[in-house]
Amino acid sequence: MLQVQNLCFAWPDQPPLFDGLSVTLEPGLHLVRGDDGCGKSTLLALLAGVRADVSGSVVIDGVSLAADRAAFQACVFWMDPATDAFDAISANAFFVAQSERFPGFQPALAHELAEALGLAPHQRKPLYMLSAGSKRKVWLSAAMASGAPLTLIDQPFAALDAPSTRQLRELLTEASEHPSRAFVIADHEAPAGLALGQVIEI
Repeated sequence: MLQVQNLCFAWPDQPPLFDGLSVTLEPGLHLVRGDDGCGKSTLLALLAGVRADVSGSVVIDGVSLAADRAAFQACVFWMDPATDAFDAISANAFFVAQSERFPGFQPALAHELAEALGLAPHQRKPLYMLSAGSKRKVWLSAAMASGAPLTLIDQPFAALDAPSTRQLRELLTEASEHPSRAFVIADHEAPAGLALGQVIEI
C-alpha cells in the first residue's frame, strides 16, 4: 500500500531529520511514535507529498510522488490539525470539497460520523466558530469517509471529549481491519487496545 525508500529531509541549516528512512506498510492501522519535536508531524506531511524539498521514493498504491504529485496527493488524506485554511467555510462545505478531491469520498458517511462525534449542531457554522476539538472532529469525519488508500492522522485523540474518544477508538479498530486502506496515526504512545501493524519509532 505504501512504499518508502531512502526518504531524506532536513530543515534549512539543520542536520537531517530523516536520513534514508525506508518502510513498507500494508493495509491496516500503523503508528508513528516519538516525543514532542522529534518529527512525527513532519513525517506525516512528507508522506502526504506537501513538500517539494524531500528526496527518496514514496509510492502509494502504485502511484509515485516523484512521477505525478497531483495523482499521488489524490491517494492520501492528510490534514494539518492547526490549519485555518478552511475557516471561512462550514463543515458541510468542507465535505463537499473533499468529495470533489477524492473519488471514493462518501458524503453520507462523513455526515453520519460527524453526528456520531457530536457535531450535528455545528455542521453549518463557519469553521472559525468551532473549537479546536470540534475542528478535529470535522477532519476525522472526512478522513474516515475519504476512501483514500492512505490516511494520515496526527495525534488523533488530542482535544477530544470522552464520548468522541470512545467513538474514534471504535473507528480506528475498524481501520485496523480494513482490507484495502492503510491508516497511519502519529502520537507519543500507542493507544491502548488497538491492533497495530507497524510502529515507526522516530
